[in-house]
Amino acid sequence: MRIAQLGAGYWGPNLIRNFLRVPEVTSFQVGDPDEKQLAKVRGMFPQLQTGGDLQSFAADPSIDAVVLATPAATHYEFTKLLLNSGKHVLVEKPLALNARDGRELVDLAREKKLILMVGHVFLYNAAVLKVKEYIDAGDLGEIYYITTQRLSLGRVRQDVNALWNLAPHDISICNFWLDAKPERVTAKGKCFLQPHLEDVVFMDLDYPGGQAAHVHVSWLDPNKTRRIVVVGSKRMLVYDDVSMDAKITIYDKGVDRNAIPRDLPSAESFGDFQLQQREGDIIIPKIKFNEPLFVECTEFVRCILEGRVPKADGENGLAVVEVMDQAQRQLDDARR
Repeated sequence: MRIAQLGAGYWGPNLIRNFLRVPEVTSFQVGDPDEKQLAKVRGMFPQLQTGGDLQSFAADPSIDAVVLATPAATHYEFTKLLLNSGKHVLVEKPLALNARDGRELVDLAREKKLILMVGHVFLYNAAVLKVKEYIDAGDLGEIYYITTQRLSLGRVRQDVNALWNLAPHDISICNFWLDAKPERVTAKGKCFLQPHLEDVVFMDLDYPGGQAAHVHVSWLDPNKTRRIVVVGSKRMLVYDDVSMDAKITIYDKGVDRNAIPRDLPSAESFGDFQLQQREGDIIIPKIKFNEPLFVECTEFVRCILEGRVPKADGENGLAVVEVMDQAQRQLDDARR
């Protein structure tokens, strides 16, 4: 497999490092308009071939696939050009900046019979996959709601707001865990540092099965937080991506709704049900980790070679963009 990558900036070196480890990749080259970035990655990876741009990658018949680690505003245009040139594409999140453009890319990839994959790396995270196993097995019971926090101080972007920078991860995780797309999206945010770019966003998602999710993102918070709480009828679970030794904590606690026997004379005075708090063990399962980004890069290559659809395919990326698109329209309306 011969692959080229456009973009050697913030996330670019991580992709380079992992693609160079994939056994099936026989040729890998990187292009970036910033020569300083290219010099930096050449220093990190002396064996790396550098040079080339979007047009040369698209026109080169020896290149099978292109990885896009470029600014979000370029994703639609660059992906469309590469698909039309017959290249498989792995594009970093988000797939596009609106649902219309995202749908066009998904349809184009299908028409061209090409792999279109989006960099929703948490779908390849061992802890996220383990939580999915617990949910699907019914270990948490009926899922009531999910709350997510993705907060930090710094890396304030000037091209996209905190919603587009941070929320795609949590939306993709919630959709994956619940096997659904939200049917209703509400969002509000605040711009403190730059006009028209929200530094903090609160978003609520209502899913068809009655579950709710609350997403809180900010790059203006004193602590780095990557935390998701899942509340079920049987158990509650906390996924803490920052924790080194307790990525998942399961709490055998909750509130049971117990029926009161009808033959008790006092049943009518207490109502038909009695709520009883329950508290049991706390479990911290051991998780065997492979680097999620390596798993993602490997799947991209092998899906091309084997003709398989990746977990984070274009449709998956589009479902996230559809949520973001709805949320962004509400943020725009609130600023008018």
